[in-house]
Order: sequence, then C-alpha cells, then structure tokens
Amino acid sequence: MDIKSVILAAGKGTRMKSDTPKVLHEIYGKTLLGYVLDNVKNITNENFVIVGHHAEEVEEFVKKNYDNAKTVLQSPQLGTGHAVSMVCPYLENYDGLVLILCGDTPLITEETLKKFVEYHNSVKSDLTVMSTLFDDPTNYGRIIREADNTLKCIVEEKDATPEQKAVKEVNAGIYCLNWGKIKSAFSQLTSNNAQGEYYLTDIIEWGKKNNLNVNAYILEDNKEIYGINSRVNLAQATRYLTDRVLNNLMVNGVTIVDPASTWISADTEIGQDTIIYPSTYIEGKNKIGQKCKIGPCAHLRGGVTVDDNVKIGNFVEVKKAHIKSNTNVGHLSYIGDSELGEHVNIGAGTITANYDPISKTKSQTVLKDNVKIGSNTVLVAPVTVEEGANVGAGTVVTKPVPAWSLALTRSPLKIFEEWVSKKLN
Repeated sequence: MDIKSVILAAGKGTRMKSDTPKVLHEIYGKTLLGYVLDNVKNITNENFVIVGHHAEEVEEFVKKNYDNAKTVLQSPQLGTGHAVSMVCPYLENYDGLVLILCGDTPLITEETLKKFVEYHNSVKSDLTVMSTLFDDPTNYGRIIREADNTLKCIVEEKDATPEQKAVKEVNAGIYCLNWGKIKSAFSQLTSNNAQGEYYLTDIIEWGKKNNLNVNAYILEDNKEIYGINSRVNLAQATRYLTDRVLNNLMVNGVTIVDPASTWISADTEIGQDTIIYPSTYIEGKNKIGQKCKIGPCAHLRGGVTVDDNVKIGNFVEVKKAHIKSNTNVGHLSYIGDSELGEHVNIGAGTITANYDPISKTKSQTVLKDNVKIGSNTVLVAPVTVEEGANVGAGTVVTKPVPAWSLALTRSPLKIFEEWVSKKLN
C-alpha cells in the first residue's frame, strides 16, 4: 500500500521558553520529531516534515538522520490547513493515502498507526480523523457524530454548545486521507475566523459537502496523543513513556526493582531474567542480554550491547561499547568506545580515556577474553589488552599489553617511619 506522511513541525513552541525548536527537544536522547518519524517509517514510503520556526535546524536534523523524509518550508505560518497545503506541489499526481501527524506527539505508536490505517480501509473511508476519550475534555475539539456513527464535524470548545461540551470524544489531531479525493480541499479552505488562519479541521466540513465518506477512529490509550508544549509536558511525556517501557519489560521477564526510580528508553532491548536495580538511567539505543545485573545508579548512554550474564555495577557509566558474556564492570567505572571480551573483570574506578580534546577524536579500547583490570586503572585509547593479560591496580596503560602478561605502572611505595609522630611533637 502506498502511504505518505505529512508531519507538522513548523510551530514556534513559545511555552518551551527555549532557543531549541520544540520538536528537537529530547526524551532519552531522541528528539520528539525523531519519535514520530521512527513510528511511521515502517508504514510509509515517504515523509514530508513541514518546517517554519528554526527551519534550518530542523532541516539539518531530518537530512542527517532520515533518508525517507524531506522538509517543506511553511512561511509564513498561516495555520494547520495551510501547512498541509505546502505539500500539494509534491503530491500533484499522487493517489494513495496520506497520514497527517504532529511533530510534538512522541507517544503515538506504530501499532496504533497501523490499526488506524486498517480501520480507514475497512470502512472504505475517504477521510478519517483519530479521536480519543477524556473524562475531562476541556480545551479539546469535540467529535460530533451523525446518527449512523460517521463523523459529522469537529467543534472547538469556544464554539461548542453546552450539549456539545459534554461530549468526551475529542480530536486527537491525526488524519488519514485518500489524497486523490481530498487534495482539492486545500485550495478551497478559507481563513474566515478570529485567527485569520486556515484550519485543517475544515477539511471535514469540505468532505461532508462533497459527499465523501468521513469517519472517526477512537484511540484506546489517550496518552498516546499527549502533546508537548512546555517543559512540564516534556517531563510528563517522559514519565508516560517510561511507565509503558517498564511495564512491557516486566511483562516479558525483566525484573525492575524500583520502577519509580528507573528510567529506560523505548529503544533499549532487555532479555529475560535480567535485573535492573534502582536509580538506573538507560538512554539511546541499546541491547542487553539475559541474566544480567545492571546498577544500582548505572548510566548507559546509548550504543551499548551487553551480552548474557554481565554485571554492570553501581555508578558505572557505559556508552558505545560491546560487553561480552560473563564480564563484570566494577563500580565507579567509565567504559566508552570499547569492546570487552568474555570473562573480563574490571576493577572499581577504572576508566577508558577515549577522548582527545586537541584533535577532538574518540578512540577505541579493546580488552580481549579473560583480561583482568585492577582498580583505578586508566586505559588510554587507542589501546588493546590481549587475552588473559592482567593490569595491576593504579596502572596507566598507554601501549598494547601482550597476552597473559602483567602490566604495571606503579611507583615504589615509600614509608617514612615515625613521620606523623614527629609532626605532632
């Protein structure tokens, strides 16, 4: 099925009070817009991101990260209907489906979008609006249905009668259009309203006047369309997403000792019988195997692969590293841009010095199988410690260490007898 998407990302985001475009704010190291694009990538074959405020930054993000998306400038910003009309020149001869989404709703899922499209097709709809139910629908546009349950119109709160305000079904802001039948609506919208803008919701009235099949699909979990307009919203969305992720992990056999203090990204896979201890924060994209122990107070920063039966201790930070099975990383350590073999033991306080601030390059540390690293060791990358080698506590490793050898850079211990007694006298 040929499906394209239009993602609205031109808004200013005034309430964020930020120099960063709203859609480029992040949850677990991924932008809000990134969540939306990732959730449509397996459904659509082309995506259009409507940009406006801070257009250059959003364009750069899309170009750098998404091959199947292009940006379209909306200038000036004259409303949501006007925003979608910006893609009309690109879709002049297109006759498939178009999904319209907002770039600030990162909680919508791929599964929901697939169900939405399936519903649209099953009822032979020309235009379908996603809706949801709220006990308190204040400030949302109300979904008003015909006697046959098709969509009649969307009424904004300020225009609603008392009877309409009592309706709990509201507009979720996501649309599925048969583009060939709906595209001419965007050249016929008017701005006869208080804001002088072209509203996307007006295409419903247009569809009804043109005898098209117009419907509304009810989304079960209203949290999925939670929109982000402020830092408070950003924090709440993070909490919603985290609760969803942790629940799924626990259902699938992962022990989360304290869900209230544990934060794990949706892009992290964790195998069963792994235990995540309190105050652990895992962001970015990671894969953790079975029967591992992570934390407490561990931080995985993304790009991390952890094989089975690995222990990552408390106050350990890991990023862009592969840690193979049966390896232990002791507390208070930093492992970055590294590959650790099987049955490796990392003593407490060990760090991989992977960044050169002069050349601004990062280099890799490789520890082969059965390597033992003593506490408070610094591994200055690029460096390789070959199989079975031991590194003594307090060592600074600056060159390759041969297999089954001992590496040690430790000054001789000097003891000055009676030194303290003499100082006290």
